[in-house]
Amino acid sequence: MKENVIDVLLYLFENYIDTDDVKESDKATIERELERVGFPELEINKAFDWLENMTVVAEESLEGDELSPIAAIRFYTEQEMARLDVDCRGYLLFLEQVDVLDSETREVVIERVMALDTDEIDLEDLKWVVLMVLFYQPGREVAYAWMEDLVFEDMEAVIH
Repeated sequence: MKENVIDVLLYLFENYIDTDDVKESDKATIERELERVGFPELEINKAFDWLENMTVVAEESLEGDELSPIAAIRFYTEQEMARLDVDCRGYLLFLEQVDVLDSETREVVIERVMALDTDEIDLEDLKWVVLMVLFYQPGREVAYAWMEDLVFEDMEAVIH
């Protein structure tokens, strides 16, 4: 089984983010649990680094200007287009159009996707990254709840 950073992040998000276990568990305890369930140490370390950098990015986005362009077009670099296929880029645009993401939060999502140790990200993984980013963005609780419904509705549709 080839586990990657996204798998570790999803495990952490699904098992710790919405619980008080995070407050009660320290990083070493969580790392041991991740190793026990089969995640490689390198991927665990990358996931913790990714999460740590997420909070830095979230704090930096709050320090920016309050004024942001109302209708801006996002041009993607070649590296971003290689990582985010047409479906992913279209989904990000959709999320902006329905006010789940604003331009700053979109940039945080793109930055976090680019920080993942993967060549390409699929739409399902992108949805989870968006959900994680929104979780860490103060004042984005409504967008987080809406995105959470989207992610879990898609999961239920696959199960049924």
